[in-house]
Amino acid sequence: MLLTILLFVAALLYASVGHAGASGYLAAMAIAGVTPEVMRPTALVLNLLVGPIALAKFSGAGHFSWDLFWPFALGSIPFAFVGGGMTLPGQWHRVLVGIVLFAAAARLMLERTMTAHTPVRPLPLVPAVVAGALIGVLAGLTGTGGGIFLSPLLLFTGWAETRQTGGVSAAFIVVNSLAALAGNLPVLRGIPQSLPLWALVVVAGGLLGSELGSRRIATQTFRRLLGVVLVIAAVKLVLS
Repeated sequence: MLLTILLFVAALLYASVGHAGASGYLAAMAIAGVTPEVMRPTALVLNLLVGPIALAKFSGAGHFSWDLFWPFALGSIPFAFVGGGMTLPGQWHRVLVGIVLFAAAARLMLERTMTAHTPVRPLPLVPAVVAGALIGVLAGLTGTGGGIFLSPLLLFTGWAETRQTGGVSAAFIVVNSLAALAGNLPVLRGIPQSLPLWALVVVAGGLLGSELGSRRIATQTFRRLLGVVLVIAAVKLVLS
């Protein structure tokens, strides 16, 4: 029950900012003591349910840019496929996922600082493709779609406006999640029997989160609270 509630909250909060919630799902599963073999495929499958919801909402509002999306996707898709087929030893996996969660927490807690970068600069093609490749490997390895890394990169560099990062990240998450799963289809055998229930929960959270985000309800406090949860989960993983 606790895990189901945490998954719903993660989907709601992440969808409100254009994310599918993988790092939040990883945090919830880490707190619940789910094994790494189950965490990665489950997070990717849940990503594929919530990501399209966020993409449809942000794209429908005019916050998606194909010109901004495709260079990152070009680099990330093949490397997410490769990363999805790689398996790290248990301890290394826990440390790497812990780093992902710390990065996610920093992104959520520093949102106000990052949104100050309003000027949009031209996107350099080669650095974008290279950055996409690096994020793709990490996305495949950890079971995230990579959006939690792409969003702060776009904001810190000034390559995109704040809401535009939501639409681009949502699309980025969907293609990387698909590529990571395609790179290692046997991991789907690790999907737990509770997945149908979790799927319904995250879809409900994603729909509600997208609705709240579309009405511009402030989520700064929610993001900071979620950041605290991510830090707790990251510490639990790294020290376990």
